[in-house]
Amino acid sequence: MAIICILLPNRRFDDKMNWSNSEFDEAYEQLLIPLFEGVRRAPNNALSGLGRSQRNLVKEAISSDEFDGKKGQRMVIWTPDCRVMLIGMGEKNSLSHRLARNTGARVMASLSKKKGLSICVRFTSGWTGERMLDFAEGMMLRDYEFLEHQEIDKEHISDQWSVQFQASPRHQEALGEGLSRTHSIAGGVHVARDLGNEPANVLYPMEYARRAEEWAAGKDNVAVEVYDWDKLQELGMGGLINVGKGSDRKPCMVLFTLNPDADEGIQRPCIVGKGITFDTGGISIKPTGGMWDMKYDMCGAATVFGLMEALHATGYDRRVNGIACLAENMPGSGAYRPGDVFKTYSGKTIEVFSTDAEGRNVLADGLWKAGELDPEYIVDLATLTGAIVVALGNQITGMWANDDKISRRLKKAAKRSGETVWRMPLNAQFRKYMTDSAFADIRNGSIGGRAGSSNAAASFLEFFVPHRGFDEDSEKIPWVHLDIAGSAWGPGSKARSEGVNPLFQYGTSGVHVRTLHRLITEG
Repeated sequence: MAIICILLPNRRFDDKMNWSNSEFDEAYEQLLIPLFEGVRRAPNNALSGLGRSQRNLVKEAISSDEFDGKKGQRMVIWTPDCRVMLIGMGEKNSLSHRLARNTGARVMASLSKKKGLSICVRFTSGWTGERMLDFAEGMMLRDYEFLEHQEIDKEHISDQWSVQFQASPRHQEALGEGLSRTHSIAGGVHVARDLGNEPANVLYPMEYARRAEEWAAGKDNVAVEVYDWDKLQELGMGGLINVGKGSDRKPCMVLFTLNPDADEGIQRPCIVGKGITFDTGGISIKPTGGMWDMKYDMCGAATVFGLMEALHATGYDRRVNGIACLAENMPGSGAYRPGDVFKTYSGKTIEVFSTDAEGRNVLADGLWKAGELDPEYIVDLATLTGAIVVALGNQITGMWANDDKISRRLKKAAKRSGETVWRMPLNAQFRKYMTDSAFADIRNGSIGGRAGSSNAAASFLEFFVPHRGFDEDSEKIPWVHLDIAGSAWGPGSKARSEGVNPLFQYGTSGVHVRTLHRLITEG
């Protein structure tokens, strides 16, 4: 019997799940057997480690008319010392990445630690290595809770799960490597979720910066640089300065570099995230209803941090840059106003149409800074517009791009990750709506009003994507904008979201950590 167990030290996610993989052996306290439709008898090795009476009970259940393996079907068999769950996976030839992943998540959500912390997931005939990893990924992603700021119910069991994934000998090496990678990436997702779920009185711009520096400390292949209030003023980063100057908690920019000594002279990706740690709307103040969700307005920056963790944890050895543009948008006495005009890091000026269109202002500085790194491409993520939620709902991310090639690559990575994106239009009409200002190079609101406003916002950002070498005669740097206002978080309360997205229960989703990891590492 071969057993592979990998525990990754000093990472918060390890408090959630210990995993191992092995050949068919012990059944543990809870045994999960995913079966395909039409299976009427227990597959070989499905009942390994069970006693005779236990095996008979499970055999009867599989052969009965009560269980036929249809998609979504589950049957629990109570046997002495082991709770057995049969999981219907539907037709074998119809098992997709999404179905396997979502089923793993839903099963994880249904388990109770009161029934035992040790779980065996037994993949029998018909399962491929890829689908095993998808199922495991769903379990790892759903194994998350955020209880940092509340008393824990005395009946709550905080101990981590111990999960063993069992398969035939021929799968062991690939399964062990794949599970290690999947666990590390899921850890990055949970880092992003932790940041997004923190309240704004705990996580503010310089606290994010402090956590980034703490994370980088002791890592030889990671560099973190912080542009604080004084540095922003020195550099003339007017987007960040003006959005954040109304708050006592001043803005900053955090620059991540993974493997800074690698790929000298080679263009590499740069990921830019909007990080408004709380968005009141500023002087253009938001209505009270739903404002509590505005702690989530920094989920783009949270994804950047989570991505860096995922890349580092998986041992990625090429250079990647990340930029987090952080500010708190408050209506203080020093706050910027509608009608103000200010200069950005690029030298271009912005007329303020609305102080609640603040995300595009801070990203203007971040995108221009990204251009200084001469990147292969830029991807920005931002909870930018309510309009994209109206257009695409809560499970699809809006995507705009100035380059078809990078657009196709990202869409492919997103589809494989189960994080759907939909390309939206980027054309001259929307740019004209923003550049009609009589007083500045561009305004941060559209004369088109609400109509097409997410497209106009993307056009605003595209205005600040530099040409190569900042030469107007050269090509623009390939760029993708992801508006995650719909997909970054679920219901604001503890209302369950599993019906539409089983990978998380409530709060932030950590969206696109997995997509961007796949884009960067797999192309």
